[in-house]
Amino acid sequence: MAKILVIEDEEAIRENILELLEAENFEGIGAINGKVGIKLAIEKIPDLILCDMMMPEVDGHGVIKALRSEPLTATIPFIFLTAKADKVDVRTGMELGADDYITKPCTPQELLKAIAIRLEKQKTISRQSQKTLDELRTNISMSLPHELRTPLNAILGFSELILSEYHVLEESDILEMIGQIQTSGHRLYRLIQNFLLYAELEIAATNPELLKEMRNSEFSCVKSLLSQKARQQAKHASRTEDLELNLQDSSVAMDSVRLAKIVEELLDNAFKFSLEGTPVLLSTFVENQTFILSVKDKGRGLTTDQIAQLEAYRQFDRKLYQQAGLGLGLAIVQRLVELHGGEFKIESLPQQETIVCVSLPV
Repeated sequence: MAKILVIEDEEAIRENILELLEAENFEGIGAINGKVGIKLAIEKIPDLILCDMMMPEVDGHGVIKALRSEPLTATIPFIFLTAKADKVDVRTGMELGADDYITKPCTPQELLKAIAIRLEKQKTISRQSQKTLDELRTNISMSLPHELRTPLNAILGFSELILSEYHVLEESDILEMIGQIQTSGHRLYRLIQNFLLYAELEIAATNPELLKEMRNSEFSCVKSLLSQKARQQAKHASRTEDLELNLQDSSVAMDSVRLAKIVEELLDNAFKFSLEGTPVLLSTFVENQTFILSVKDKGRGLTTDQIAQLEAYRQFDRKLYQQAGLGLGLAIVQRLVELHGGEFKIESLPQQETIVCVSLPV
């Protein structure tokens, strides 16, 4: 059952439209003015919005401008219902993102036809999103076998050797092989987690309710979390002496798990693509109600073209450098930041310095 929000300040007209929608098996939601309509649209996430133009406090143009600037409601089909329909108003409404414009009074058939057209168009868009998701799954199936085989070969090979030759192997050799098995297991686990997380983020990008849930999260005591996570990453990379911290405490509109993931991926990249003995700096500060996190390293960096082509499952100069992985790290960070209403930026001078900057709402 499609959910339709009717924003109309004239009670008789509003109730007539709601009755028509109910008779046609739609779920109708009424709003007595534009201000209430904006609030209900964000709360209820309707499948379509019918909105009057001339209303007190916030008129139709104000409603659509507010809703098109909010990611949760930016793509909801929007139809103006108004007696005022001169060319200037029509053009202004369309420029603000309206999908249709119906002049009152209109027949029930005209209104229902306009609703049906817009809902069908939205279904087409959803099918396209599903196609994109299917292509993502295809990319995963193409990339997965090689990256899974590498750690699996080590796990299976060393464990098989221990089982078949344990009676003649030295204890030190067995311990070394167990260490290799554990390292490969951790690599495999992280690979699978990143695959699942990226797929989850792609789904969230097309689901307003999941997006709303993500944006309603909040975490304070950022300094303690990031300090602990950064030291763990430096220890894992055997680069504890290279890590530098300049952290300002704050709250941020993101949960602790996702924030820690951002730091994990950015520091993993910084340590992986810079030489031991060169500094890796993690900084945070707050400016204009925005939490800003940056990671700076002195590694090989990226060219302007490579930054522009950043995407999941893509690595640059892999044949030259033979790095492991799938290039998901920065793509995950970028997606997380965008879905939380933030900004992601990379500045890099190849072979000199790279700064990755993340901005998030406080």
